[in-house]
Amino acid sequence: MLKLLFIGDIVGKPGREIVIEKLPGLRAQLGIDFVVANAENSAAGAGITSAIAKTLLASGVDAITLGDHVWDQKGWEIDIAALDRVCRPANLPPSCPGREYVILEANNFRLGITTMLGRQFVGMKAECPFLGADRVLRELDGKADGVFVEIHAEATSEKQAMGWHLDGRVIAVLGTHTHVPTADAGVLPGGTAFMCDVGMTGPYASVLGREIKPVLGRFLDGMPRRFGVAENDIRLSAALVTFDPATKRATSCELITVRK
Repeated sequence: MLKLLFIGDIVGKPGREIVIEKLPGLRAQLGIDFVVANAENSAAGAGITSAIAKTLLASGVDAITLGDHVWDQKGWEIDIAALDRVCRPANLPPSCPGREYVILEANNFRLGITTMLGRQFVGMKAECPFLGADRVLRELDGKADGVFVEIHAEATSEKQAMGWHLDGRVIAVLGTHTHVPTADAGVLPGGTAFMCDVGMTGPYASVLGREIKPVLGRFLDGMPRRFGVAENDIRLSAALVTFDPATKRATSCELITVRK
């Protein structure tokens, strides 16, 4: 059996620090073969930089995925091309820089990783994530032995639909973006691991990783405020998927929570 650990949205410095601190031990303890992390909020809660990406990759993360905050940091649209273990959402316009997928190899197994951006309640211009997933699977045919698809979306219905759409065709479909871990981790009938949202890696004494007071104030009066990254109750939230490399089917999917 092989094991994939997918770390949910890394938020700001607190999220980065717990990954750097805890991942090496967690990887050894659980015997993990592949580590993938969504790091689209790792730079002060919005976007990512080249320096942060390199630090996370050096800490034991094998590949980094991104979401709707992919272009938030200045210069990232140039830096992303030089990082071969980082991929942007594959269903963004083809003119966008960056890779649509990453292929990792461990124990003679090639794992393809890609992200689809949802379209319900998400403002970015993107093609249909379902057709996008079909296209990337065709492109990975013969290049990867199995595929993991991240669905970065707001609507739970869209995430669940993606799970059913790809059941039996990929090893795992795991959701991100809403920052709150869901209680539905499991394996679908066709052998695809699924979880609607893996949750975030960062400060949970917060509103989705941001300081409580300014967010609450915005809800109360509608006035603009700066939403700084919170600092307390730091957790690493991830999904651990165990799968059979021979059948390319998952045998288990569970939420992993590590506190600082």
